[in-house]
This record gives sequence, C-alpha cells and structure tokens, in this order.
Amino acid sequence: MKKRIIILGSTGSIGRQILEILDCFPENYEVVGLTGHRNIGLLVEQVKKFKPEFAVITEETLYNDFKESLKELKHLKCYGGHQGILQMIEEADTINLVVNGLIGAAGLLPTTKTIEKGINIALANKESIVIAGNIVTELARLNNVEIIPVDSEHSAIWQCLIGEDKSKIKKLILTASGGPFLNREKDELSNVSIKEALNHPNWYMGRKITIDSATMMNKGFEVIEAFWLFNVPPERIKVVIHPQSIVHSMVEFIDGTIKAQLSLPDMKIPLQYALNYPERREYLWNGFDFLGRYDLSFYPPDFEKFECLNLAYEALRMGGTAPAAINAANEEAVELFLNGNVNFTQIPEIIGEILYTHNWKENPNLDDLLMVDRECRTRVKTGYYK
Repeated sequence: MKKRIIILGSTGSIGRQILEILDCFPENYEVVGLTGHRNIGLLVEQVKKFKPEFAVITEETLYNDFKESLKELKHLKCYGGHQGILQMIEEADTINLVVNGLIGAAGLLPTTKTIEKGINIALANKESIVIAGNIVTELARLNNVEIIPVDSEHSAIWQCLIGEDKSKIKKLILTASGGPFLNREKDELSNVSIKEALNHPNWYMGRKITIDSATMMNKGFEVIEAFWLFNVPPERIKVVIHPQSIVHSMVEFIDGTIKAQLSLPDMKIPLQYALNYPERREYLWNGFDFLGRYDLSFYPPDFEKFECLNLAYEALRMGGTAPAAINAANEEAVELFLNGNVNFTQIPEIIGEILYTHNWKENPNLDDLLMVDRECRTRVKTGYYK
C-alpha cells in the first residue's frame, strides 16, 4: 500500500528534494497535497506532474492565477492563503505523513493541526518547536503522534538513540560547520556582504536559513529543538564546530560511549529516512567513501563572535515566551539584512534587545505565543531600530 503524503513548502529547498526522492519510488508513495508561497510557476509544474488531490498557494494575491493555471485538473481542490493549508489538512483523508518544510513561524499552526488530527509529522520547520516546544510535544504525546526530525543533526541523534535507554544519555553533541565566517575575526563581520553571508561552504539551503547558519542562530534553534525533542537539559546539549559536515551529531552515554551518525552533507539522506521511518530504503545517489581522504576536525564554538548562539541558550534558560521572541526578532532582522537595511552584526543586537525587553510570560498558551510573535515582529518592522 502506498504511503499518502502531504508536503508543506514543496517549492522550497526541502520540498523540492522530497519530491526528487518520491519521484524515484512512485510505487511507494502518493502525493496528496502540495503547497507553495510565491513560486507559482514551480508549484503549477509540481501539481501537474504529481497530480495531488489538494494544492495551496499561500500568497493570496496569486490564488486566481494559480487556480486558472490548473483548471484542467478537475479533481484538484485549490486553496489560497495560510488558512488554506489548515483546510487541506482538515479535509484530507487517510494521510500517513505530513512533511512540514515551511519557513518560519508560518509552520506552527500547520504543525499543531497535523498533530491534532493524529497524523505523524516529518518536521523540517524547526520554528514550530522553537516557538511552542512544550505545546507541540505535549500535543504529540496526547495524540500518540510521532514527530520525526528532518534536520540532519536531530535525525542523527534520533538514529543514535534507537534501542537505547534515554536515561543513560550523558550529553547530546550537535555539530556545526561554522558557516562562511568560521575563520573571520569578529571585528571583520560588520562589513560582510549579503553575497558572502549566503555562500555556505557545505550545504545548499534557502536564503533565510543560510543567513541563520552564518550567524549560528540556526544552531541555537537546534539546541532549543533538541531540548524539546529529546528531553535533555540545556547544560547537557553541546555544540562543536565540525567544518567538514560529515558527522551530523553525536550522543555520549554515561559509560563513555559516543555514538555518531556520518554521511555526506546531503539533505536527501535524512529526508529519505524520515519518509520511510522506521524502515530504510536504498539510497540512489552518491554515498560516503571512507577512503576519500576526509579529515574530520572538531573545535569549540566562539560564543563571543557568534552571539546568536549565546542568545538561544539564554532564551532556552528563560523559557516561556523567550524562544518565540528571539525567533520573531531573528526572522525580521534577517529580512532587514537581506534587504540591505542593517549590517550583519546588527542581527544579534536586534535579537538581544527584543529578548530582554519583550513582554515575557512564563506559561504561555498558543494565543500568547502568537501575540508575542506579532508584537516582536512589529517592533522590528516599524523602524524600532535605526
């Protein structure tokens, strides 16, 4: 029987790679729903190829053109806006897996909706956990839903923990490439260009997450995500710089054993694992060759240079609305940088100011978190920073 799958963010980097995998195994998967934001041409192309039951364009101004482009597909249900994603998840029948590859806070409500419907979720949208980790993980527990991590680091930890007693974990070790500025001095970073910041040495990713990698906020978010996914306290979640991106993460146990997951820096590997979990399927692309002269090196992170990593640990220690605040501030600060309105080193300055001055609440519900998200974004977008 084919596994029925919905892909949220099918026109993004994660979504395109998911469809590349599914295209190799048409006998094993059925695409039920696809969503995109503004890339209407690619989304139309994907819908015509995979013929899902549902398609959503979240940029509402493009909805009429989108629907008109697909009018010959009589079976297709087209929706517009972010609400259309929730409507699709509600209406779709017998879904085995939702892959959430959305970017930013927009992925939170689709995550909670999926879990409430009792559908397993392959989660690439780390912001869902960063913003509302307590709510999302508790919902998953109550609905007996598996949250399958898609990030290479969390997929690595997930795989290292299979068959293990989690009470025997000494520490989780998240690896980080160090991004494009690993060997730059801190005082050089204020003048880096957008092009330089987008030049990641190992991974092909979207613009926003590539900047997050350059600031190491992405790694900070992964620390928060690991806390909620694996129930390990912050002081036992460590980050090490590993420039080659071959070791994707490690788990150290109380007996001194360290388990690691290794593979080439290729997102199709954790994506394929998430699609097939708990089984494994043959990988059809180039694999890892131990004789390829890989020198594996590890260094401590420079918390002074990469201030965003410190801010993420601080937000995790503060708890409550703090992670939601830094996520909102980061999204808007990165957008300001990509539009040439602030320099690279202003990104952590903006995030830190928002973290320490936002209307912090200790035990927020989902509405509280969405309110904090809106308020923090507004403070950044309306020119609070000059």
